[in-house]
Amino acid sequence: MVDVILGLQWGDEGKGKIVDFFAKDYDLVARFQGGPNAGHTLYVNDQKVVLHQIPSGVFREGIINLIGNGVVLDPVTLKKECDIVSSFGIDLKKSLFISERAHLILPTHRALDKAAELSKGNQKIGSTLKGIGPTYMDKTGRNGIRVGDLLDKNFTTSYIKLRLKHQRLLDNYNFQEDISAWEEEFFEALEFLKQQNIVNGEYFINNQLKAGKRILAEGAQGSMLDIDFGTFPYVTSSSTISAGVCSGLGVAPQHIRDVIGITKAYCTRVGSGPFPTELENETGEELRKIGNEFGATTGRPRRCGWIDLVALNFACMINGVTRIVMTKADVLDTFSELEVCTDYQLNGKESREIPFRMDRQKPVPLYKKFAGWNSSSNAAKSYAGLPDTMKAYIDFINEYLGVKIQYISNGPGREQIIKVV
Repeated sequence: MVDVILGLQWGDEGKGKIVDFFAKDYDLVARFQGGPNAGHTLYVNDQKVVLHQIPSGVFREGIINLIGNGVVLDPVTLKKECDIVSSFGIDLKKSLFISERAHLILPTHRALDKAAELSKGNQKIGSTLKGIGPTYMDKTGRNGIRVGDLLDKNFTTSYIKLRLKHQRLLDNYNFQEDISAWEEEFFEALEFLKQQNIVNGEYFINNQLKAGKRILAEGAQGSMLDIDFGTFPYVTSSSTISAGVCSGLGVAPQHIRDVIGITKAYCTRVGSGPFPTELENETGEELRKIGNEFGATTGRPRRCGWIDLVALNFACMINGVTRIVMTKADVLDTFSELEVCTDYQLNGKESREIPFRMDRQKPVPLYKKFAGWNSSSNAAKSYAGLPDTMKAYIDFINEYLGVKIQYISNGPGREQIIKVV
């Protein structure tokens, strides 16, 4: 069976810690989409580690980790990550496998990403400039180079052909930046990548399923950034929802069992795009400060706001969420009053549906107020130890969504996760 963990908001929900927490119950953890624009933060031996492409189960002994075909892979980032993980005594030769069908991010993909974003002026989408979008464009345009191509004698020819195509596009953008240092680093990283466990991902994972192994599929970004169902065009370039597991790993739908959705106790977003509950005031700044809301990959300050149940309900629906984990509940400890978005006002009418183009229709959030708990929750070891006002907040969200919050993260530590009775 395959269980799925994914984000229900605009990313940055704390998936890394949650995957690490659940990983002990599985035999294999697999990333099924996205690229190094994702940053999953873990704390290992009290040290902060940010993983961008390696699955978050890598620090659990005896667990196999697979980078699936749906991922776009930056060899340079991968090499740096592998060096960090290896410094903790992890033997990646035994625990990390890479699908030969995963597409490679080239230096010119990064250049194209930067050139395209600069050309948009004030219409920027907030790209992380990691080359993700251009790589997925080459994938769907049937021009991309995949990990398995590294082992082909004609790799250099394929690389030069694609690079020339990219150069013509860069010339159109009048992009003058020298990327020779990027290329040098890239080819060094390719030699490293060739030495890794490159496998036929779909047979690899299905053989694990046949052997009765338990698999956890790890998503990157969040459901509201999905290429089809997110706040288009301010989205990522891959399918971030549970349906993406099948195409991103090569597993059939009947193998999927639980879909575990992650949401913060409030809301954040990095980059541009619609964010109905954003608080551009002192409250938003306080959420950012207490929650240390800065991007794990870019360091950019995250936009902060109250929890949006209209968007969260939509995400639960399209993912078929069976269980919810709420993270960063302790960030709300100091607030005397909280608000929850229960409805949108669209064209003068109340609605609980996500509009086709949120950036054009600009929904106005309607709120329900709650008393804050105004006390520390991060020392609690059980649900009974949480403040009653926090429980009332959680009960309301459960009833609204029709899906229960089963775990609450009340701090950054591995042990700071409470199971809801």
